[in-house]
Amino acid sequence: MFGTSGIRGPVGEEVTAALALSVGRAVASDGYETVVLGRDVRDSGSMLADAVAAGLNECGGDVLEVGVEATPTVARAVSRYGADAGIVITASHNPPTDNGLKLWTPSGKAFGPEQRESIARRVREGDYAFADWDEVGRRSRRDDARDHHAERIREAVSIDESPSVAVDLGNGAGAITPAVLDDLGCHVRTLNGQQDGSFPGRPSEPNAETLEELARLVAETDAEVGIAHDGDADRMVAVDETGTFVPKDVLLAIFARRAAGEGDRIAAPVDTSLAVDDAVADAGATVTRTRVGDVYVAERTTADDVVFGGEPSGAWIWPGETRCPDGPLAAAKLVELVAAHGPLSALVEDVDRYPIRRESYEVDEKDAVVASVRDRLRERFEEVDTNDGVRVETDEGWFLVRASGTEPVVRVTAEARTDARADELFELAAGVVSDAA
Repeated sequence: MFGTSGIRGPVGEEVTAALALSVGRAVASDGYETVVLGRDVRDSGSMLADAVAAGLNECGGDVLEVGVEATPTVARAVSRYGADAGIVITASHNPPTDNGLKLWTPSGKAFGPEQRESIARRVREGDYAFADWDEVGRRSRRDDARDHHAERIREAVSIDESPSVAVDLGNGAGAITPAVLDDLGCHVRTLNGQQDGSFPGRPSEPNAETLEELARLVAETDAEVGIAHDGDADRMVAVDETGTFVPKDVLLAIFARRAAGEGDRIAAPVDTSLAVDDAVADAGATVTRTRVGDVYVAERTTADDVVFGGEPSGAWIWPGETRCPDGPLAAAKLVELVAAHGPLSALVEDVDRYPIRRESYEVDEKDAVVASVRDRLRERFEEVDTNDGVRVETDEGWFLVRASGTEPVVRVTAEARTDARADELFELAAGVVSDAA
């Protein structure tokens, strides 16, 4: 039922009011007595939020509704209101036909594997603790969640200059970002600011292909940086002052380099570029690799020496602030860097970049293929990382063989410091996959 990013799927097929009702019942039955509830801009969100709230109330849970807000705003509100959990109705960067539910702890971290499995088991088995007629939960409204989030962002950054910034909200729930940047003294231009769950301005996922309008706006104006969010604003990506999209691994390296000090660690997934390792090495820091998925990155940031976590999807976590990927905070952090150390193109240029090869192979039994690859590679290499797929590091690079979480494919990634070595590592990995298939 749960993926690494919660529950997601087509509305009316995989994601229904009945499912939302069951999740609400399960969460309250599992002992979460007070739950913050919010949603993104999708039209189906209102229906699903009502169903979740009904399920929570039915099993004695109280609901604190914050309405349409960015996911990190809702996640931060859990501790703000002394609640036990948070639920966001969102499909994040997925198309408008989809919706979903993501569950949050008071630390700002999404529910972990054990918590998710406990909820999923109750749903499967119909194991609900219904409240007596006079002990059902209550629904109440909270209207200051965004104000609290904005205040925390303002406290987390210091911007002495007044840079010009363009923000593409993608018709999503990230209105807090231009408001906070304006409060910080920036001159802000906004694209696709009207909230619309059909995402008419551009697809919800922000990437180089979907941000052409933002790139043009930045290139043709005095904007020093362009910021873009996905539908629920947990992700943040950027274009530099020339209108050039900043590669996400490079953005991760830029953030990590500024966050890290001697002896610190940065959490990043197994498919993260060597550029991040090299970026933090000068500061005496190292990278600790996690499974792919921001929930796993967030979990690793609970270690005392991990000062920052990032995933090249555009999820950035400063654990001293929150363990929820916080797109508005990341936007303010990036503008702070540009104001103090920019231009952004120079920060990008200062990050070493290496040749990387990626390919996907359709297979009948992806998990069996990866298991076979693991056994074969253990015969050839002394150290094989099986934390998420099969990853092998060499002196000059690395390669990863990993089953897709959503498709019947095995993905092969290889990176090295030279083109020739990247080709060699990719061919080695692809060859083992071919033999295993």
